[in-house]
Amino acid sequence: MVICLLFLAATAMNAQVTPTQKAFVFEQQGDWKQAEAAWREVIRHAPNDGAAYAHLGLVLAREQDYAQATEAYRRALALKTNLPGVELNLGLALFKQEKMAEAISPLRAAVKQAPDNMQAQVLLGMCYYATAQYAEALPYLSRAVEKSPDNLQLHTVLAQSCLWAKQYDCTLEQYKQILLLNPESAQADMLAGEALDGLNDSQGAIRQFEAAAKASPNEPNVHFGLGYLLWKQHSFPEAAEQFKQELANDPNQAQALAYLGDVNIKQNDNAAALPALEAAVRQPGAPRIAFVDLGILYAEAGRNDEAISAFKQAIRMDPAEVDAHWRLGRLYASMGRQQEAKVELAKANELHRQKDQPLATQIAPPTPKN
Repeated sequence: MVICLLFLAATAMNAQVTPTQKAFVFEQQGDWKQAEAAWREVIRHAPNDGAAYAHLGLVLAREQDYAQATEAYRRALALKTNLPGVELNLGLALFKQEKMAEAISPLRAAVKQAPDNMQAQVLLGMCYYATAQYAEALPYLSRAVEKSPDNLQLHTVLAQSCLWAKQYDCTLEQYKQILLLNPESAQADMLAGEALDGLNDSQGAIRQFEAAAKASPNEPNVHFGLGYLLWKQHSFPEAAEQFKQELANDPNQAQALAYLGDVNIKQNDNAAALPALEAAVRQPGAPRIAFVDLGILYAEAGRNDEAISAFKQAIRMDPAEVDAHWRLGRLYASMGRQQEAKVELAKANELHRQKDQPLATQIAPPTPKN
């Protein structure tokens, strides 16, 4: 009789536990598989329960299934837009999938909902940075640095954003802060060099890159950066030596290959220039100068179709530069294609020859890691 009464009491107690309560219990216990199944059961009975979708998204994110978590969060917001934390969780799920551009909108909403939430501030700043919206990144990264003054990575990303937003004084200020945290930072010297180059202090920029190369000779781009600064000063033998050192560290560095080829042309060594330039254009992110120089070499060798293709690629990369239009027009004229020559030479006459570009435009900032 006692056993029967206990059984009936247990049955009545279980009957009082709702599917939602059961899902909460599994979630609180960290039993994500059971929690997922429980929340899906809640949704099956209540398909318009926005909170249930929000919890399902959280559980899926804990299981690192960020794609499904994203869909669950979006469904939650569509059903109940004022749920706290869902915009941030959606932004984080998109960030984890490296969908930085998509993450910006929910993260902006998260910052608006909770202006003091530093996770939202950092994530939004990093997403702007990753999508090359450097000026937009600055206020969020600046606040993050104020809250975490010892975070070296944040200082570095902020310095890069300042640099690419052409706020060079801001870059130099972050350089000082980075040196306080890491006095041997070659990256900091490089950032300062790029900023000084942007401020037209060529000798100061060269000194900073020389210091960086001495401190860390294997640092990516350090020899290329120094070589490029020397190339801008027409110090071609010294620049060539730096490009070669960069290639000793990374034989496929497209910029170093391209500018070494250009130096070879300037020193009348076309035989050495050709393989360097052809290697450069096989790499992702090959700079425009490689295609212009290849076009010159191909035209001189009578390889006209290849020259035309190279010049056209250079024009696609920057239609506002005069050199490729002018050389293509001259090549068309030499081939008797007078109408096409007139078009290209007319474009060349409309354009103004542009100055050498700052070093910061040649070295792309790294994509931030999750």
